[in-house]
Amino acid sequence: MKTKHLSNLLRSILLILAASLASIGNVWADSAPKPLTIVAFGDSLTAGYQLPRPDGFPAQLQVALEAKGYKVRVVNAGVSGDTTAGGLERLDWTLQDGADAVILELGANDMLRGTDPTVPRANLDKMLGIFKTKGMDVLLAGMRATTNWGDVYKTSFDAIYPDLAAKHTVALYPYFMDGIRADPAFLQADGLHPTAKGVAEIVKRILPDAEALVKKASARVAAGKSR
Repeated sequence: MKTKHLSNLLRSILLILAASLASIGNVWADSAPKPLTIVAFGDSLTAGYQLPRPDGFPAQLQVALEAKGYKVRVVNAGVSGDTTAGGLERLDWTLQDGADAVILELGANDMLRGTDPTVPRANLDKMLGIFKTKGMDVLLAGMRATTNWGDVYKTSFDAIYPDLAAKHTVALYPYFMDGIRADPAFLQADGLHPTAKGVAEIVKRILPDAEALVKKASARVAAGKSR
């Protein structure tokens, strides 16, 4: 009888201990910082044209940031062939609820089609205004025109990104394809889209700016400021 009593007592103690540990675990889970959500919003260069998902820009950037110790989730919101007009049309329903920051990479397809630079300028201007309204931190990834449309076009197009970054006081990465655009070793057979190796080079070069974006958004979220 005494042995049975001790067994029941021990079982009760173990149950109480297990419940306490579970409660502590839940408190730790609730207090642990949630991953910062970064939306990579762009065209095929963001989407990872012809590349397996792990080789695309969002996936490689997330791995690089995690290797630096950041707890992040980089969402792939790239659509191949998208123009700034298309991006503006899908902006509201593409942005996930709770997104903290965005890397905006659009305009290359406008340029390749020879679209009047005033059009992508206006569309990007509206998008940046929407991000500001939502309280999201932004890294604007610039594009540069090729020379086939002439010097006047190139000058007008290339000025879009620094002008808008200054207007909206957002961070600017001057040229998304920096370091790979003229190097066949980093490009697919079409000469336009990066290989997995090319994406890795993009990520390596943009990483300091992406880190700055994460730090800024993390500080804002920690301070309890609205997104």
